[in-house]
Amino acid sequence: MLTLAAQMLRHRKGGFTATFVALAAGVAVLMACALLVESAWHYRGQAQRYAKAVAVVADRDLTVSTELFGETERTTVTLPERGGVPASLADRLAAVPGVERAVGDRSLAVTATSAPDVPVTGHGWASAALAPYRTVEGGPPRSDGEIAVDARLLTGTGLGPGDSTEVITGGASRTYRISGVVEAGDAGTPGTGTPDAGGSGASGGAVLFFTDAHAARLDPHRERFDAVGVLAAPDADRAALLAGVREAAGAAGATTYTGDDRGLAEQPEARTARDFVLQAGGAFGGYAAVIVAVAVAGTVGLSVRHRRRDLALLRAVAATPGQVRRMILGETGLLALLAAVAGVPLGLLATGWIRDELVTRGFAPGSFTVRGGLLSGAAVTVAMAAVALTSAWIAARRTTRIRPTEALGEAAVEPGPGSRARAVTGLVFLAGAVSLIGLTGATDGQTALGAAVGMLYTFVLAVALLAPWINRAAARLLGPVLQAVWGTSGHLAAANLRANARGTVAVLTALVLSVGLGGSVWFLQDNLRRQTVVQSRDGTLAQHALVSGTGLPESATEEARRIPGVTAATGVRRTSVVVPGDLETRAVVAQGIDPRGADRTLDLRVRSGSLTGLAKDTVAVSTATADAAGWELGGTARLWLGDGTPVTLKVVALYERGFGFGDVTLHTGTLTGHTVTGLDDRILVRTGPDTDAGTLEALNGLAARYPAASVVGTDTLTGELAQDLAVSGWLNKLLITVLAGYALLAAANTLIMAALARTRELSLLRLVGVTRGQVKRMVHAEQAGLLGVALAIGGTIAAVTLTSVVNAVAGQRVPYVPAAGWLGIVGGTVALALIATMLPVGRLLRTPPVQGIGIRE
Repeated sequence: MLTLAAQMLRHRKGGFTATFVALAAGVAVLMACALLVESAWHYRGQAQRYAKAVAVVADRDLTVSTELFGETERTTVTLPERGGVPASLADRLAAVPGVERAVGDRSLAVTATSAPDVPVTGHGWASAALAPYRTVEGGPPRSDGEIAVDARLLTGTGLGPGDSTEVITGGASRTYRISGVVEAGDAGTPGTGTPDAGGSGASGGAVLFFTDAHAARLDPHRERFDAVGVLAAPDADRAALLAGVREAAGAAGATTYTGDDRGLAEQPEARTARDFVLQAGGAFGGYAAVIVAVAVAGTVGLSVRHRRRDLALLRAVAATPGQVRRMILGETGLLALLAAVAGVPLGLLATGWIRDELVTRGFAPGSFTVRGGLLSGAAVTVAMAAVALTSAWIAARRTTRIRPTEALGEAAVEPGPGSRARAVTGLVFLAGAVSLIGLTGATDGQTALGAAVGMLYTFVLAVALLAPWINRAAARLLGPVLQAVWGTSGHLAAANLRANARGTVAVLTALVLSVGLGGSVWFLQDNLRRQTVVQSRDGTLAQHALVSGTGLPESATEEARRIPGVTAATGVRRTSVVVPGDLETRAVVAQGIDPRGADRTLDLRVRSGSLTGLAKDTVAVSTATADAAGWELGGTARLWLGDGTPVTLKVVALYERGFGFGDVTLHTGTLTGHTVTGLDDRILVRTGPDTDAGTLEALNGLAARYPAASVVGTDTLTGELAQDLAVSGWLNKLLITVLAGYALLAAANTLIMAALARTRELSLLRLVGVTRGQVKRMVHAEQAGLLGVALAIGGTIAAVTLTSVVNAVAGQRVPYVPAAGWLGIVGGTVALALIATMLPVGRLLRTPPVQGIGIRE
């Protein structure tokens, strides 16, 4: 039967080409998602600065336990502000048997003015032994005024040992003498990794070294180290040493990183990127799997249905049901294998391009690479083959179950709409989708988004199962309309839609999916971005902002307040905090402010309470976050600051503009010592109505006293925020484009297949007196009816999904939907459907009807 299957593939290229396209495109999409997940699973960053260390002890994430439905659920969140470990831990680790040295490392946010575009961090000289770094010129720093610098910072500058350079740290610029030039050397320890081939620094960027004492004075967290690297003695028992290190680290609430995991300690952004890519690839892989499965099942099933006469003839000439099924499965298996051969390389190419875009747009560090592929390719191939084979077996089951003498007669009659089990299952999915509307409205954040997407797909699955009955009901309702518009051709179209209700299931499902997906998830990103920009613009009362890429000290805010003409100045420190929830613990955007005069620079739209009560032991939160966490005005809020420090604060205000200003607003003093830089990101300045040019000149003079600072209008900040949000929404829109595009491809595929299978039908109509014009009008009427039903159902699903999630996440009952966007989705769907139908129908009509009636289906 395999030989016969191969011959059938060769002689029925049209139908099998459509199936092959659907399978190959599906393999490519799923391969890209699976390979992203596999690459993220293997990704651990790069342990270069800690390459010599046998273990690194650090505090990079927070694990929170919650009780959910009687079960203990643990959620791990990456700390936004790089949690530290007690400085005393270094001494305890040094006392572990087998440890040669335990070196505390401080990571300081610095900018080298000689190379402002090169990412750089500052460290104490003792940590140079962890790579290790070797001195290639000069020597180590020996006083507070000296630094040893990475060779990359001096490339093209002409500077060297003995020269002076400026370094910005802690919001101030200081002049240092270059004592030496260093490069990362070979760690020389088997199994611990080595620095990059260039030998010029850490994976996270270049480095420079202060004396240990000076680094401690510059560090806003003097009593803590960013991490402690453990160096093993040459004759140490590695297993016993690591056990002792883990015991000491665990007692201090820290984590021990060994092997490749040391990269996660060195690059906390690596864990963030890893989690992001895992979640994005996994989520969209799941969504893609549903779409691909529905599309492939419809395409394969339609392909088998169009060959009922062939299969019936085989049964009539004594082919057994098993032989026919094996032939169909053999055809489908061969197609799936060919599709994998074409789709897997396309998926590899697409994943490489996505990786480059992720790095370019800042979603992942440069060390993130595409790894694996064998496991992903095998899994995708097996999954796609399983879906295709199952669909083929189900589609062929009816033909192979009937008696041989009845096969040809059955092939000439359209089957009924479906079984009772199919109808009941469809109704169950429909009920589940309706229930998810309530779940979406009762939650917020990622939970609401996940429920909304689940609701979308549940609706689509319900439509796919109930499509035969939907098509029949729509044909009856639309019959008078089609006849009134297209006359006799409309009457024929309505009859065709009723008779072929089951044959158009795949077309209706694909069209509904593309419209529902494009009209909901795509516009969701637009709504979130619009809400954020509008809230930020309307809630900023200040006209000017003092900004600096290296941070501003609190003293700059006091200086701004003393400038004549300035009525209020508010320093803003952006950060993130970790908040609990009923279903998830998550990191949310937060800000720290000095409440003095904040009511004149910021309007958070406080619904209850007041920001005047904001102090070090209090907090203001957005209404959405308060509802999710169960916080109330006057009650207490337990949360974790960005470095993992738990705090319990009194809620003094609830406000609505959480998108524009963060879900949590703290007093700046609450954040002191708990952020990486310890500096403000910007100072919002409001001036009086009669302010003259002297005030602006004084503000510019103030900016000139701080490194890399400038005065901008607050409208500039809003524009920059919109650009940042556009970048952050790029991946979602890319993946949605791919998924919606695949759904449209599947729709076009099935439309072309359905049109090409009508050769005998259209020829018979023309032989009994129907003109070519009437046939074309009949096809137009059919498409109008089918598109009308698909657009109505898909639009309704999109509207319900979008409205529910925007109301839950942003508190807006009416979502924002750009007219151009809807016109593009509807117009594109209609145009594609008409082209995919009328072009093949036009080709069929050029065939003489006498010749066409003798052509096989």
